[in-house]
Amino acid sequence: MVRSFLGWILALVGATAAVLSTCHAWLGDRRGRDYRIEDLFNGITGTHAQLVGSIILPFAFAAVVTLIGLLLRSRPLVALAGTVVLGFTILWMVRTGMAEGGLAVNSDGTGLKLGVAYALGGGLLLLLAAGVLRGRRGGGAGAAPADPAEEEPRPWYPAPDESQPPYPRA
Repeated sequence: MVRSFLGWILALVGATAAVLSTCHAWLGDRRGRDYRIEDLFNGITGTHAQLVGSIILPFAFAAVVTLIGLLLRSRPLVALAGTVVLGFTILWMVRTGMAEGGLAVNSDGTGLKLGVAYALGGGLLLLLAAGVLRGRRGGGAGAAPADPAEEEPRPWYPAPDESQPPYPRA
């Protein structure tokens, strides 16, 4: 129960941080929502994005996938959300580094800003939540229990065969 609660908290904080990261500056004065999705694949330009075509779209998608994953108790869905957030953030960092000639966090206030830290932290929290969450138990025949501690104890001797009498009959 504690693992589930901790996993839920980590996932919700991670998804929230990822979406809120687009409201903060990522580089200079440009916020995350100012970058177009096309820029991540074609190279960063100075063109500001509309809200629908901005980087907020994959982050909002990851937040929705996180909620669905939590409701379905699906660790792979939560991990997918974390991978989407980290993937788009790292792709942005690579493309921006190519356009700027490098990336750094500088003491004079230039370079990467708080929005990038929120996005990276949110993605990492989602992956951590996927590892902490308890998944659903398999209900199929012969399925192994989710937790070995919850397994029923087995006798060290073989169980008697009910079709054979315990002693030979004469």
